[in-house]
Amino acid sequence: MEAFLKKEFEVEAKNPSTESLRRWRSAVSVVKNPRRRFRFVSNPTAEELKEKLQEDIRIAQNVQKAALQFIDTVSGQPEIETTPKLTDFGIDPESIARLVRSYDSKRLKLIDGVDGVAKQLRVSLVDGVNEDSINTRQHFYGFNRYAEKHSKTFIMFVWESLQDLTLILLTVCSLVLIGVRVATEGWPVSMYDEVGVILGVFLVNIFTAINDYHQSLKFREWDRENKNIFVQVTRDGKRQKISIYDLVVGDIVHLSTGDRIPADGIYILGNSLNIDESSLTGQIETVHVREDKPFLLAGTKVLDGSGKMLVTTVGMRTEWGKLVEVLNEEGQEETPLQVKLNGVATIVGKIGLSFSLLTFVVLAIRFLVEKALHGEFSNWSSKDAMKLLNYFTIVVTMIVIAVPEGLPLAVTLNLAFATKKLMSDNVLVRHLSACEAMGSASYICLDKTGTLTTNHMVVNKLWISGEVVEMKGNESGDILKMKISEGVLSILLQAIFQNNASEIVKDKHGKITILGTPTDSALLELGLLLGVDFDVQCRLYKKLKVEPFNPVQKKMTVLVSLPNGGVRAFCKGASEIILKMCDKMIDCNGIPIDFLEDHAKNVSDVINAFASETLRTICLAVKDMNAIPGKADIPDNGYTLIAVVGINDPMRPGVKDVVQTCSAAGVTVAMVTGDDINIAKAIATECGILTSGGVAIEGPQFRNLSTWQMEVIIPTIQVLARLQPLDKHSFVAKLKNMFGEVVAVTGDGTSDAPALHEADIGVAMGLSGTEVAKESADIVIMDDNITTIVNVIKWGRAVYINIQKLVQFQLTVIIVALVINFCSASVAGYVPLTAVQLLWINLIMDILCAMALVTEPLNDGLMKRPPVGRGVEFITRVMWRNIIGQSIYQVIVLTVLNFEGRDILSITGSDATDVLRTLIFNSFIFFQIFNEINCREIEKINIFKGILDSWAFLVIIFSTVSIQVIIVQFLGTFACTVPLNLKLWLFSVLVGSTSMFIATLLKCIPVKRDVSIHHDSYEALPTHL
Repeated sequence: MEAFLKKEFEVEAKNPSTESLRRWRSAVSVVKNPRRRFRFVSNPTAEELKEKLQEDIRIAQNVQKAALQFIDTVSGQPEIETTPKLTDFGIDPESIARLVRSYDSKRLKLIDGVDGVAKQLRVSLVDGVNEDSINTRQHFYGFNRYAEKHSKTFIMFVWESLQDLTLILLTVCSLVLIGVRVATEGWPVSMYDEVGVILGVFLVNIFTAINDYHQSLKFREWDRENKNIFVQVTRDGKRQKISIYDLVVGDIVHLSTGDRIPADGIYILGNSLNIDESSLTGQIETVHVREDKPFLLAGTKVLDGSGKMLVTTVGMRTEWGKLVEVLNEEGQEETPLQVKLNGVATIVGKIGLSFSLLTFVVLAIRFLVEKALHGEFSNWSSKDAMKLLNYFTIVVTMIVIAVPEGLPLAVTLNLAFATKKLMSDNVLVRHLSACEAMGSASYICLDKTGTLTTNHMVVNKLWISGEVVEMKGNESGDILKMKISEGVLSILLQAIFQNNASEIVKDKHGKITILGTPTDSALLELGLLLGVDFDVQCRLYKKLKVEPFNPVQKKMTVLVSLPNGGVRAFCKGASEIILKMCDKMIDCNGIPIDFLEDHAKNVSDVINAFASETLRTICLAVKDMNAIPGKADIPDNGYTLIAVVGINDPMRPGVKDVVQTCSAAGVTVAMVTGDDINIAKAIATECGILTSGGVAIEGPQFRNLSTWQMEVIIPTIQVLARLQPLDKHSFVAKLKNMFGEVVAVTGDGTSDAPALHEADIGVAMGLSGTEVAKESADIVIMDDNITTIVNVIKWGRAVYINIQKLVQFQLTVIIVALVINFCSASVAGYVPLTAVQLLWINLIMDILCAMALVTEPLNDGLMKRPPVGRGVEFITRVMWRNIIGQSIYQVIVLTVLNFEGRDILSITGSDATDVLRTLIFNSFIFFQIFNEINCREIEKINIFKGILDSWAFLVIIFSTVSIQVIIVQFLGTFACTVPLNLKLWLFSVLVGSTSMFIATLLKCIPVKRDVSIHHDSYEALPTHL
């Protein structure tokens, strides 16, 4: 079985190839209800439709641009559209949408650019829209909502469940039998059996529809949360954060690196704003947005820089809205476990179908032989036809049992339950396969800033004018001003306020908030501590050029014009980068002096001392230039060192426990960061990542390793520092390809996106993470609390183990039901389990048991197991031991009861046969009820541990027993049963409970297992602990 599953039903957990998706779909056979079984499977043609639409958008843009250029060349002046004054606005939705979509710069210039558009939209480019006008704008220009896939009603789920071919055949057969009986015996007739089958089919459909509808509600909630993002806007002069769904035409949106453009719009102002339009056009091409190319389209991403945009088009009028409509048809990408269980269902279904047909053949042959022996072969009556049709009905019901259609859907139910629980822990699972894959994670690369640390940075120490000043408390600002001269203070404040991407804003209540990167915000807080007015500093100088912080260059530079007409450049960034650019430093009087070797050594010692205290070091530098404003370029050298800033980013509480828990669970933890190696080593040691035998290495050194060196060194690496974005991506790829690790990576910045995408599981931070990082990730920790990653691993492992439990249970039920009916048909010419009884068994197997096992609460034992490696057997040898052992025992007991039960139990009377068959049915059900309890633990002997905490499991077990009592005692005419006395009830329960004793004996039988050895010589924990 495993060989077939690996050949036909093996798909990648992330970004599966089209070939592998088509291969498993074509390999699936014996499907009772395709509409239900493949409800959550992605549409293979949706990706092709998406690519075609992207190509259409790209062609349309090119054609529009060419047409506009031709018109402008011929006429010399673009045509101005006049808008009828139907509202307070000066331009209608279609006209403004067409203006932006067609990149019509000349028409935009003709209406006075973005200022003219703002006037027609009745909005101030400074204060933004008025809150009072939002409803009017939404009514006229529309809502920023995209077409959603139509949600199904409960009746639609009932209709889908009715498409099951086997249930349709059962219903038809029952109706035919009723019709024959009415025609031959008149009305009314005894047709309780047939009515019971129809009633059973109805109940199965209703329960199935309820279960599926419940799943859909969970997924709808999950999908809504998955698509909701927040943006920064200015309204009524106040900057605030709103949901993307609340955005209106006229809003002023603030953009920064890593953001996704929330709607179509026009650029107002900004610095080096570079946009990636590949999500819209399908082509990887960076677009530099500026005043002469000001158009921004929804769905594209900010690669670099910052700026403001005026929203002009929202919702379905954008090109992104049209693309989203196609994306909604894709469906949910299937997970590897769902695919594998489709394979299991296919194999088991084929075997079960063969057994069922063989049972029908045996029954039919026995019937024909009996007629021949009695000399009645040529005489056929309606009773004979009804008997054969009844056989067919039973066989069809056996097929209902034999094809475990609910297995793949059980994965969906399990994942839906897990994702809902994780949402309550502030964890958003963007791709369901990630929740499943997290259970197999064997290596976690933790980003330092924002993951291990709080990402709330504060200046702790400052080296300036040859002195180290400790910054603690509000009085430290006064102490600093006392220690440095006015000239030094002046240049320090300029470096802080001019070369800073953060902003100080006030909300509706006048509360001051600093918005921006943590590093810039920390420096700004220092400036405010020194008693300086932010607005005054900003008005003193005019920014000419800005080079935003870049994770590769690790610096930010700004060019400003001075009040006296000169030009000055300010630069800040990683210490080792800035020091190489400096040839001078300011002395205690604020005068530049040569930056000598002794000075460099002294500064280097200061930096190392700061780093040893886990302080992040930033250098500030300045350069005066003899250049004309507007013609000056940003210099790369010749700077004067102003100060070294030591910024404290406290470690998150609980990080050490997370590292210890993951290590104990067989998950290797490493730190990857762009920071200085000394800081990284200090923090890694503090949180337990860096141990005595571990290696800390820098990016340049890692890049220069040969292949054989990587094979030796990578297993010992615990800290990677001063990494560039591609280094992190390369490290993850090496772990996956060279060592077969299942790698999880955390990150929050745009530069982390390649590694997040490459990893098996990308984990982004919700509060500090950029939209680009979140979109590249599979899981988003909404509150940035890294301690919840342990719960994610637990749920990932729980999903895998719960499905294994369910498979073990269902295969046991299928084997016993098929074998007992086949054996009885072959020997006695009848089947002990009737159609209605088999439908009830199917309900237990497909729905009730699935709900019971997937809703088991988490336990600490999950973190005492090893991670599930790549390519391991899903149905393990231990599971086969349990399945085969239980099946043999149950078949033996039920067979003995079937043929010798009347004598053993002294069952007499005219209804002895009915009593015996009811007893067999009752014993079979209790076998499965107690075996369901057995399946709570595949290997452990103590199956009752934590059962009282699993209230859902107890409720389902109690409900199953209650329904069984009702069926046997009160619904005999429909279920082909007769009431049992107390003695036989106790016997049924006692016989069923013996399966727990058998399970204990089976678990004592040793089973050969593959012991996985980790790449760092860690031996996987035995799974029976």
